[in-house]
Amino acid sequence: MVFCHGLFGQGKNWTQVAKRLAERHRVLLPDLPNHGRSVWTDNWDYLGAADRLARVLRTMDGPVALVGHSMGGKTAMVLALRHPELVERLVVVDVSPVDYGTGAEFSAYLDAMISVHLPKYSQRAEIAEALRQAVPDDTVRAFLMQNLHYEPTGWVWRPHLAARRRSLPAITGWPQLQLSGLPPYPGRTLWVAGAKSEYITDQYAPEMNRYFPHTRRVTIKNAGHWVHADAPEVFTGVLEQFLDS
Repeated sequence: MVFCHGLFGQGKNWTQVAKRLAERHRVLLPDLPNHGRSVWTDNWDYLGAADRLARVLRTMDGPVALVGHSMGGKTAMVLALRHPELVERLVVVDVSPVDYGTGAEFSAYLDAMISVHLPKYSQRAEIAEALRQAVPDDTVRAFLMQNLHYEPTGWVWRPHLAARRRSLPAITGWPQLQLSGLPPYPGRTLWVAGAKSEYITDQYAPEMNRYFPHTRRVTIKNAGHWVHADAPEVFTGVLEQFLDS
């Protein structure tokens, strides 16, 4: 099993779910380009990210069950369409194969992180407080702070924030033109939506079915966009059922 994290995330964000599944499955939690410990690139695009991950999957023993959330879900979808032989089945968490527009909320988070003058601070709590006005939600702010790392030279943001900011239209978008002419993904696909989120709705169903015709859709109550964090037990149970089917 291979898990793809979302924007502002890292592979380790999947640790809680992965530990339970690791009892029966070999699990890989990669950091996508410009995130975590992974390589920095000048810009982000889904074809490049998917092809980089595909090179990793080719070193594994046969096709994988690929799980992706948000930005990682779009990466997983593009990979499955471009390299279907590498993906035995696909799980897409709270995102659809569509262009969501400007991503104003995400740009605000990025601007806030970039604007913090890290050399000014010695304590992690001070940096969190500096973000409070721009990111008042405690849960979201704590999630963003997972990207902060202390090195001998001082505090640094591990991800390439400037590249993310430049590439935000591509991240919130969908490479429809570049994928034109490719056949639909032939494997089974599970869509997992948060009931409190609007990233998977009936209006997006035609595009979902166009690219991924062998589809099942599950909505988890009391969960928002970060479904696997809001309802980890329910999410893992849904995942296990799909894997065993």
